[in-house]
Amino acid sequence: MLLRARVPSRLLLTVFAPVRPSSSFRKYSESAAQASPRPLPNHASQTVASAPNTYRGHCAPFPARTHTCAQLSAQNAGSRVVLTGWLLPPRKLVVQSDADSDMLALMRDIPAESTVLVQGIVHERPTSQKRLHPGGDIEVAVTSFTLLNPAERNLPFSPSDTRNLPAEDYRLRYRYLDLRRPTLSSNLQKRSQVAHLIRTTLHDHSFVEVETPILLKSTPEGAREFLVPSRVTASAPSSAVPNSNTGSPTVGTIEPLFYALPQSPQQPKQLLIASGAVDRYYQIARCFRDEDGRKDRQPEFTQIDLEMAWVSWGKATVDGDRHQLSTPGQSDGWRIGGREVREIIEDVIRKIWQRVEGVELPMTFKVITYKEAMGRFGSDKPDVRFELELQDVTARLPASDQALLSENDEIVESLIVPASDSQFSRAATQKALLKAAGSDSVHTIRRIKGQTIATRSTDGLLANTDPEAIRSALNLQDGDVAFLARRTRIPEGGATRLGRLRLAIANEGRTLGDFTFPSEPQFLWVTEFPLFTRADADKDFLAHGRWSSSHHPFTAPMWEDIEKMYNGQIAEVRGQHYDLVLNGTEIGGGSVRVHDAAMQDYIFAKVLQVSTGKTHLFLSFSLSRNADEFSMTLPVTLALYH
Repeated sequence: MLLRARVPSRLLLTVFAPVRPSSSFRKYSESAAQASPRPLPNHASQTVASAPNTYRGHCAPFPARTHTCAQLSAQNAGSRVVLTGWLLPPRKLVVQSDADSDMLALMRDIPAESTVLVQGIVHERPTSQKRLHPGGDIEVAVTSFTLLNPAERNLPFSPSDTRNLPAEDYRLRYRYLDLRRPTLSSNLQKRSQVAHLIRTTLHDHSFVEVETPILLKSTPEGAREFLVPSRVTASAPSSAVPNSNTGSPTVGTIEPLFYALPQSPQQPKQLLIASGAVDRYYQIARCFRDEDGRKDRQPEFTQIDLEMAWVSWGKATVDGDRHQLSTPGQSDGWRIGGREVREIIEDVIRKIWQRVEGVELPMTFKVITYKEAMGRFGSDKPDVRFELELQDVTARLPASDQALLSENDEIVESLIVPASDSQFSRAATQKALLKAAGSDSVHTIRRIKGQTIATRSTDGLLANTDPEAIRSALNLQDGDVAFLARRTRIPEGGATRLGRLRLAIANEGRTLGDFTFPSEPQFLWVTEFPLFTRADADKDFLAHGRWSSSHHPFTAPMWEDIEKMYNGQIAEVRGQHYDLVLNGTEIGGGSVRVHDAAMQDYIFAKVLQVSTGKTHLFLSFSLSRNADEFSMTLPVTLALYH
């Protein structure tokens, strides 16, 4: 009989009739005899359901495994090997007449997914029978086998049967079986490989891995936190606590003490960097957010968390004793600080994709600003694998509409799908999509056989404007479809109405079979986000209508916008905040931190209107004077904000 290896530790046993049977096929060894059916003692494992014979786990000494199935290749031909694993269902079984009847009967009767140990000799397959999967160029002639532990005969499902898998919620009830599927087991191995690459790459860049505490005090970062109660109380009954209003002591009360699970290691890593203990920190950190589930977010997740001291604060060139920041035309689009972080992250990403996926990525990733991303794609994490770009058509509208939009500080954007667009023209005219667009206050204009057909948006956009005038202004031809929607002149939030519609059209085109997303990964940096926002519903529970930090309250403003912040032009202040986007999904983000204690205090007190009281402490220090004559102070939050 032969042992055919499919994946590591998954065994497919196939018994067949060779041309010249050898003695190894007529007789099995003593170790196989020990696996024969025997009565079960009281302490033995459960019997196999409905089995004609009674099995039990093998409890006598047995040899150690020498290889996994996937490790074997033609180079091992002639070697004696010991393999262990879970038995896969055989695809064919031909019994030769002179084979040992006891051995064959036992093997035929072993339930699939039982754990077995086999010993045998590696043989190279004929060229015509070789396969591309690991171990596909060899077979193992089994000389003996041992049943280590039998499986139940009627399992809930077979992990190896990929065509008849039950629904995910059912598989999760039997996770120990589901994890045996090659898809999931390879994911775990890939994750381990990626973590190893991350650690080695950051080590080469002189980063120090540091674990930070999990139980912390709450911080006003924006996302909801998980709270953990403690049996330790905040104060003892006999203690005297000064009254904050009168100053006289009052009797303390027993109050429960709560910790917060970290949304990210924000406070500990700031303290670590400010202390000077390390200047390049990282950890593969567990993070927790008590938020609604999303396709790209879970209540608990793992992130690569890193922090660097002494990074640049904008792209600077030295002109004598003066520091001048480069203009947009002089750079690659990265006009903020933290270029050192960008270069290291791109190095990590390139190595992961090259070594794990076999894909060569460019040496640098594209960079666009938040304003450009929202204007062209209607999203702060744009999917640039397809076109369908938006355009501002405010200036093409009648003067009366322009005046009304100007009063409200708004513009009108358009998404035009030409009839000649074979990928998206059918998708853009689907009834369900048009209905969804209308419910999201999107105005639709179509040109069909010389006639202009318009649908009115629910917010009254262009309600009194002749559709033919709009069609003419947009130069629509027969079969073209135009979607129009208004938004604030300064973009806000994560997506616009047309940005959501753009993605819906692409997905509909894929469903219809007209469009296929390219397989090449598209990485993109998005920078210069608004420093403050009122458009994030997730943060409004803390801000109650006040300004919130788009990223976090320690993010530095763009140097050009500092005066705007002090002058009260809060909506126009951009931050040195950057997100890394892959195929329309945000996979990372960070920022350059405020290093001016007075500026940080102003942001908390005047902009965010967070009362820091006596529990907010800043630790300030100056850097060593060097050729650049540069100094900074670092804020460190040491206690809970209230």
